[in-house]
Amino acid sequence: MKNAFWSNIFKSNSSELSQTILALKQVPIFDGLSDRELNTVSKIVHHREYEIDEFVFQLGTPGLGMYIILQGEVVIKGVKTDGENVEFSQLTSGDFFGEISLISEDDRSANAIAVSSCKLVAFFRSDLLDIITRSPKLGNKILLNLATVLGNRLTRTNEMLINEDST
Repeated sequence: MKNAFWSNIFKSNSSELSQTILALKQVPIFDGLSDRELNTVSKIVHHREYEIDEFVFQLGTPGLGMYIILQGEVVIKGVKTDGENVEFSQLTSGDFFGEISLISEDDRSANAIAVSSCKLVAFFRSDLLDIITRSPKLGNKILLNLATVLGNRLTRTNEMLINEDST
């Protein structure tokens, strides 16, 4: 039995913190960050939980930030001009999505839906802007990595479109 008088009320949930840092290390946007820098980021991210069929975000809503899947599965779906749903991707633990909203205030271009109970870490544009203001060196590392990720995704999309047209 725990005794409220003797328990450490200031003790953080170190397992949640270490799980968050491990997840951040898997995401290319945080490549090359020192342990201290990862710790800084891990303290400002937001933990979210979603149930089956719950929207993480919806097509047409403001893009606020990116998400990293700690546990569970999320499907990314779009809608064609004829109204047909298109599944872009099914993502699992360690995957990330929504990163373009870290630099763009455009509305979401797809739906992100939990297909199982999920635990996610959210990193919002406002968090990135705060890092850029407080620690420009760290902010620039993240922005350069983000640009690399977006460039790689654009290149892969172009390759897919070229290969699709040639079939």
